[in-house]
Amino acid sequence: MAPKAKKPPKTKKAGSPEKKKKLSRIERLRQQQEEEERKLKEEEEARLKAEREAAEKLEKQQAKARKWQALIEKAESRKNDELEELYLLEKCFLDAEKTKKEVRVFSKWKHYIECDGTPDPCITQEINTYISLWKEKTNEDIDTVMKESKLVLSLIEKLELALLDTPPHELTYKQIEQYQGSILELRELLHFKFSEATETLLKEASSLVDTDSGNMEKIIKDENITLYVWANLKKNPKYKRIKFGDTGVGFEIPKALATSDIAVRIFHTNYDHVSPLPMIPRLAKSEITDVIIEDSAEKETAKDEEVPQAGLEEVAENQELMTSSIFEMDMTKTESSLVNSKKSMISVKDYAEVKKDEIELKSLRSDTYSLSLLAPATKISVPDSIYEIVNDEDIVDLKGFMPLGGIYHLNILKLPPQSKHVKGWTIVELLSGGLQPFVYPPEIIEETTETENPYPPIEIFIEIKKNVVFFEKPMVARWDSQGKGWRTDGFFSLYYDMTERTISFSLESVFPVTLIQDIHVHMPFESWELKPISLNEAVLNITTAYTDIDIQIKDNQCMLASVELGDEYELSHLLGKWMNITNLIIAMKDTGFNIFPSEHSHIYVAVNYKDPLVEMKSYRQMALMASAYSFGWSKWNKYSGPGKVVIKASELLEKKYVADNKWSLFMFDGERAQKLKINEFSEEFSEELDDNTEFHSTLYHMIKDFTSEAALKKIRDTDYLFIDVVCKLLLSTRLLTFS
Repeated sequence: MAPKAKKPPKTKKAGSPEKKKKLSRIERLRQQQEEEERKLKEEEEARLKAEREAAEKLEKQQAKARKWQALIEKAESRKNDELEELYLLEKCFLDAEKTKKEVRVFSKWKHYIECDGTPDPCITQEINTYISLWKEKTNEDIDTVMKESKLVLSLIEKLELALLDTPPHELTYKQIEQYQGSILELRELLHFKFSEATETLLKEASSLVDTDSGNMEKIIKDENITLYVWANLKKNPKYKRIKFGDTGVGFEIPKALATSDIAVRIFHTNYDHVSPLPMIPRLAKSEITDVIIEDSAEKETAKDEEVPQAGLEEVAENQELMTSSIFEMDMTKTESSLVNSKKSMISVKDYAEVKKDEIELKSLRSDTYSLSLLAPATKISVPDSIYEIVNDEDIVDLKGFMPLGGIYHLNILKLPPQSKHVKGWTIVELLSGGLQPFVYPPEIIEETTETENPYPPIEIFIEIKKNVVFFEKPMVARWDSQGKGWRTDGFFSLYYDMTERTISFSLESVFPVTLIQDIHVHMPFESWELKPISLNEAVLNITTAYTDIDIQIKDNQCMLASVELGDEYELSHLLGKWMNITNLIIAMKDTGFNIFPSEHSHIYVAVNYKDPLVEMKSYRQMALMASAYSFGWSKWNKYSGPGKVVIKASELLEKKYVADNKWSLFMFDGERAQKLKINEFSEEFSEELDDNTEFHSTLYHMIKDFTSEAALKKIRDTDYLFIDVVCKLLLSTRLLTFS
């Protein structure tokens, strides 16, 4: 019998849920209780963790605060010692002022004992005598006048340097008025003498005729002027367009002039004797200064009585320099109060409590010429009109623009009677009044039926000299003798050929003409670096939007070492020429390399404003270390605010440059310096102190912490005149604000 087949297991129907085991009420309560306990435990753990983290954070903050406070206290404990050492180091600026004063005195004495017949332009009697004697000389030819003009230009230069180089406290208002008056008289006399010489030349025009045209064409030049003269002897309308030799200078006159007894003179001067004289900064002595001086005098009376007679001269000299410093202090305090930057300024009360000599060099700079660059315009003694907004768009604003490349004096002159040679005699008809202008167009114009203008404009061609550089297309301006200013209207058919360096334009009448350049074409600077070459020698590199400029400093002299330009320029008068800092600034401005802000520059340039006192202190202390340390532009300087400066620095003794990873960043607010943890490649700005570093009261002592003995020796051996020149160059360029 076969076994029974097993039945297959029953399969669950699709979709039929498996029966859940029911929990008892007790089990459900137990589960719920366990869940609540778990949640409570997690919350407690989270609370304890948060408390631990908060406690740790608080502990870290407190530790950081204690460390910070300890660093501050440590910095405060050595503050007096650091300031005293800085005071001793900064005596070099006072020594430099004394030396420069001695040089000025010696220069006057040397001129006196040489007795070379040339006047001292700063002595009224001598310069007035010279002017009177030259006025009395008549009928001088062009060669004589050109020779004498070199002396006149040197006298004007001496007067201008006396106004610029002499500290403001040593210049009285009477002296300024006297010097400027002499400059104006010499300018006027020189121009008059060239006009006289032109008349003498034109009287001989018939003997100097060009064989082709029958007219006279003459070019006379030296290093200061170029005189182009054309005399219309034939009055042939065929010769209307004249170009002088192979130059780009010439003109085209209408028929009315081509058939008249006229002469055309284009007189180009490399100097500008047309524009108004610049205003000279003066420091007003305030009531605050009076109180400080009186208080200081009372405290020092007893000491002064003990001074030996032999030392009285030196004491008087020191007091004079101290007084000038107090004036500067008052000026700088006013600037900071105007911009709400009083934090870093010294109050009058504090000032009176600090001993006289310490404050003199602790808070002020003795470089009085550059003071005007850091001072606000409201403290400069100039007419209120200079701050008025120029509403006439055709008037050239000389605070924002400047003539460059000299002046072109355009003249249409009446041709004087020609000399005649008869039997060995020269007969000349003399006319009173000297050289006379030919009025064109005539004041009274006869009515005519002609549709064309009978007196069309005169076309002029001028060439831009190769000893000046225009980084942008220049404006052409004419002198308005009534308004005493330059104007850009009145020009027709203006055409520039910058490749050939020529400009042509038409004028209805003739005026002195010049080319105008934006003063601030190189500002703000893109970057800068001051690096040492050897002891008492350094180079300042400034990168602008158009070029790279290197200024080399050696001992107490400077020179433009290099500039990135094409080969078409002739800058032998400037490149590689050693000169003092004032002469270098003037020469660079006159050539087109104006990297020296004025007191008005902040109106025209988007600046990175910095507290003037902080800026000044930074420049002074950078100058102290310039023989051994390289300083440079930092992108973080603009993020640090007006009361702080950020610079990068690195010791540089043997290498020619600093590697990117060797720079350190330092921040300074005038009262405290620190090394920053960030570098130039950090993503955001932070004032966090670098690890294992401390605070110092001066930038000098902060950097000194990272300085080798060899570098310190180099710094100690640096000559005070080199330090002074570096400081003046930094003050003149204002790198921390204008970059």
